[in-house]
Amino acid sequence: MKAIVTGITGQDGAYLAELLLEKGYTVYGTYRRTSSVNFWRIEELGIHTNPNLHLVEYDLTDLSASIRLLQTTEATEVYNLAAQSFVGISFEQPLTTAEITGLGAVNLLEAIRIVNPKVRFYQASTSEMFGKVQEIPQVETTPFYPRSPYGVAKLYAHWMTINYRESYNIFATSGILFNHESPLRGREFVTRKITDSVAKIKLGLLDKLELGNLDAKRDWGFAKEYVEGMWRMLQADEPDTFVLATNRTETVRDFVTMAFKAAGIEIKWSGKDEAEQGTCAATGKVLVVINPKFYRPAEVELLIGNPAKAKEVLGWEPKTSLEELCRMMVEADLRRNEKGFSF
Repeated sequence: MKAIVTGITGQDGAYLAELLLEKGYTVYGTYRRTSSVNFWRIEELGIHTNPNLHLVEYDLTDLSASIRLLQTTEATEVYNLAAQSFVGISFEQPLTTAEITGLGAVNLLEAIRIVNPKVRFYQASTSEMFGKVQEIPQVETTPFYPRSPYGVAKLYAHWMTINYRESYNIFATSGILFNHESPLRGREFVTRKITDSVAKIKLGLLDKLELGNLDAKRDWGFAKEYVEGMWRMLQADEPDTFVLATNRTETVRDFVTMAFKAAGIEIKWSGKDEAEQGTCAATGKVLVVINPKFYRPAEVELLIGNPAKAKEVLGWEPKTSLEELCRMMVEADLRRNEKGFSF
């Protein structure tokens, strides 16, 4: 069994590669050439030396490169996880986001149509496509209303996945994944920014944590469990669209409180709006402040997904609680910062 995983250097790519290697696959993990190609995640998982993992430099925006990738690897499964995946940056780089996140998926679908239409394709869709939510909780049939260039680009890729499924009878599946975190999350994402900052504050390396909208509500799960869902989608009898989520939502403020608790610090909240702050209950020291520069131009207020269809069809359900996940992330960041580095 051979699989292509685009975006191998990301959180999901690393965990998915680990899972596929455990299942006996030969994995071709693609990465794009940048000034800072970073393989720390696959190194932290200890899979970088696995002889069945092959790292391939690949430009997702190049159709001929996509065709060559399928021809040379003879892969039977393609997991498209590569994207410009930072919502905030997508407002600053809308064209790049559209090319990589939107058109990149179509290049792979078109390459599959040309080279081997029997290849199974997984598209990493996102709860950001729901954006200004039209119903609570969100399910596969909830109308979309993206609120960022990232969400819009992902929605284009999602509909093209369905279009290739219906037009060319390709096994093209879309997984609408709600926020999923782990110790391998990048520090550009709010959960990891929080756990890394809490670790630094605990160790005396940082004075305070600066955040934007504390009221944003998210459905956060454990990334390692979500990549299992991706694999199950491509083993199903029919291609389809599935929501992966926990059906639980918490605010950013709640996550901050949890993270400090995991580090043995109790936080007390006071003030409102931009004057809100979190102080250490024991010492009275201000540890959390609001910085308006972290507000998004258009905020997604409340995301919560119902994964009932995935449970019924795939036998998939989340197992790790948010409290456990948060503790796991804080402990990993304490270990890293104690050694003098955090990725």
